[in-house]
Amino acid sequence: MPTLTFRIYRELNDFLPKPFRQRSFTRKFVTLSTIKDAIENLGIPHTEVDLILVNGQSVDFSWRPQDGDRVSVYPMFESLDISGITRLRPKPLRESRFILDCHLGRLARYLRMLGFDCLYYGHCSDERLVAISLDQQRILLTRDLGLLKRKALTHAYYVRATRPQNQIEEIVARLQLQNSFRPFSRCTFCNAPLVKVDKQAVWSKIPENSRRCFNDFAYCNVCGRVYWKGSHFERMQRLISKLRDS
Repeated sequence: MPTLTFRIYRELNDFLPKPFRQRSFTRKFVTLSTIKDAIENLGIPHTEVDLILVNGQSVDFSWRPQDGDRVSVYPMFESLDISGITRLRPKPLRESRFILDCHLGRLARYLRMLGFDCLYYGHCSDERLVAISLDQQRILLTRDLGLLKRKALTHAYYVRATRPQNQIEEIVARLQLQNSFRPFSRCTFCNAPLVKVDKQAVWSKIPENSRRCFNDFAYCNVCGRVYWKGSHFERMQRLISKLRDS
């Protein structure tokens, strides 16, 4: 059986069993097809890979390795210039917009709180998620590794954390979103932009106590929700400050 020797770098080790992390290891294959198939056979989605070296040579996903080849696999480089070799990840999108799978509803609300255009559907097929990601140039966020292995995907990310607050901290840090925040500019329920309104225009939608205590209000023209700086506002501000410093 043909064998390949792998060395996986940085956060791509998250997809490997612990005995294979941060070290070289050899894997046997019944047959060898493309290097993309070999890497995804390890459990690493192609959307997470930015550079592949085979015996020290930069290759693309269609490369067909040979028995005994040594393969090094790298994630997205943030500071090292590798423009002269075969970079596999697409260029960052001009605007960070997202679509999330059905398991990440709370994360979607956090992203909207920060002002990001973020689509989320309680029920949506994998095919539809991929189609929207491609058609609207949205980054697909998911915890479904099988979904990330779909060949058509170009901008996608596997969310490692399981708790929503840890997830938003991870996404902001990993995708370097700190300078793109527009807090409280979107409806956290339906994603539509918010507009400032006079108190009298939304008087009937505001609790009596809030009418007395607050004067600044924002309104969603799509779902009709009204927002103001209530008791939760300071807590949300603290989270935003923490995320800016991440």
